[in-house]
Amino acid sequence: MDRPPLQTIAVVGLGTMGTGISDILARAGREVIGIDTSESAARRALRSLENSTARTVAAGRMSEDERRGVLARFRTFPDLRAAAEAELVIEVVPEEYDTKCRVFAELDTLVKPETILATGTNALSVTRLAADTDRPERVLGLHFFNPAPAMKLVEVVSSVLTAPQAVAAVTRLAEELGKSPISVGDRPGFVADGLLFGYLNQAAAMYESKYATREDIDAAMRLGCGLPMGPLALLDLIGVDTARTVLDALHAESGDRLHAPAPVLGQLSDAGLTGRKAGRGFYTYDSPGGAELVPDGQTPDKDAAATAGRPVARVGVAGSGTMASGIAEVFARAGFATVLAARSEEKAEAAKAAVAASCERAVRKGRMSPAERDAALDRVTPAGSWESLAEADLVVEAVAEDLDVKRTLFARLDGVCKEGAVLATTTSSLPVVACARATGRPRDVVGMHFFNPAPAMQLVEVVRTVLTGDEAHATVREVCARLGKHPVDCRDRAGFIVNALLFPYLNNAVKMVQDHYASLDEIDAAMKLGGGYPMGPFELLDVVGLDVSLAIEQVLHREFRDPGLQPAPLLEHLVAAGCLGRKTGRGFREYARR
Repeated sequence: MDRPPLQTIAVVGLGTMGTGISDILARAGREVIGIDTSESAARRALRSLENSTARTVAAGRMSEDERRGVLARFRTFPDLRAAAEAELVIEVVPEEYDTKCRVFAELDTLVKPETILATGTNALSVTRLAADTDRPERVLGLHFFNPAPAMKLVEVVSSVLTAPQAVAAVTRLAEELGKSPISVGDRPGFVADGLLFGYLNQAAAMYESKYATREDIDAAMRLGCGLPMGPLALLDLIGVDTARTVLDALHAESGDRLHAPAPVLGQLSDAGLTGRKAGRGFYTYDSPGGAELVPDGQTPDKDAAATAGRPVARVGVAGSGTMASGIAEVFARAGFATVLAARSEEKAEAAKAAVAASCERAVRKGRMSPAERDAALDRVTPAGSWESLAEADLVVEAVAEDLDVKRTLFARLDGVCKEGAVLATTTSSLPVVACARATGRPRDVVGMHFFNPAPAMQLVEVVRTVLTGDEAHATVREVCARLGKHPVDCRDRAGFIVNALLFPYLNNAVKMVQDHYASLDEIDAAMKLGGGYPMGPFELLDVVGLDVSLAIEQVLHREFRDPGLQPAPLLEHLVAAGCLGRKTGRGFREYARR
């Protein structure tokens, strides 16, 4: 049998990433030369491999003989001269040009002419590093994601100088390691980090502005977008100092204000509060390197006295679309008497039929019993006029996302609803205060932003305007608890939490395709495999609707007036052409008509 190519591989830098890459390579049968000037780092790397393979043996996925073979294939050295016989060298030293250039310059004098030099950078220019060597055609980027043994994505980064043969060789290696490689060009942040770090930076700025608490920001993105971690917890895992360095490099290359590091990142870094590795960053941990959160001065006090909300027994839902019927179902299943009001009896009956169909699906899937279905439907009363909401303790409007329509409705509700009723809007992008000012009771108006589909999504953004009273705010939070939903507090600002962080990320993904930097499939794969996202950005855009996405991005751009938030022309062109996503059969991709 032919000896596989790239059999002897040197890994320079045995920190967390270098150790993880060494683990993968040794398990895949490669001879691994681990190089680090720190003896303690080398010892930790070896101990990590010993522990990880012992766990694999204990789980029955590896024999003791196989484990001994893996350990024998990993050797550590303090000097770059140990790389002389390597066919591939992967450097994962600190993210600094000078440091990486020194490593490459010395390797140039030591390794064989055919040896490939790979940088593990996630932000620096591969072209610049390659140009400083005597073998630019043999230099490329090989960007693994943390934790390297678990994450499938590997970005193979070519410069204009890289030979196709070198790219093919490391791509084949990545596939043999069980990874999913994607080929990308040399652009700041490549694909995944180019999109991820702008989002993380905006979350840090949102926290710094005291717009929402760290807990609410993280919960909003986990529950509203299905992400495995919230952005601030992820910054602590990555390292606040590392994130700041990456953003500095991204900003230097792109000039995009969205990449200008939020000042809080510098303040935490300078104070040594770099995240989990220091035991404290945005959160506080049980020990340096620990993962368990411990209370600190910012931890919410669950025992603190809070304003009591008003009693709510009867709820009104105004609207007849998907969101209205979903919200009515949520209230009815939670035991509330629910009036589902629309502009006509026919629309109200159709909305209740949608509730019935959804409940029937839940029965078929075993999520509710037939008796629970019948009880929920008995609690829903359809009505063809707004006057039917007169006795509701809480009214939630879910009509069209048009400010004039909503203001007209709130003015009508003001005259219909009893004194003390709380009026809530489900808007996702319009100013809540504008709805409040259409009434004579602005203290009783609050945002209650459910996510679609309302029965399934746990998050509710509770939006408090400058005019909202404590009782109305407390009422909505208490109702959310009774619904089994997770409320997060934020102020009345475009996009609230989720959309303000999500849609700039989606817009930047569109710009990548528009600039022919990467394909739809490559970007979607990068974010699912490298970021743990449940859907890639283009899958999500087509589901949400390109017209809806464009409208939200336009609102964000108008409010914040940041050039980086201007909607991508490609998105505007697709909407103008009627390509709105799944609902029209074509968006960024084409879909079979049903």
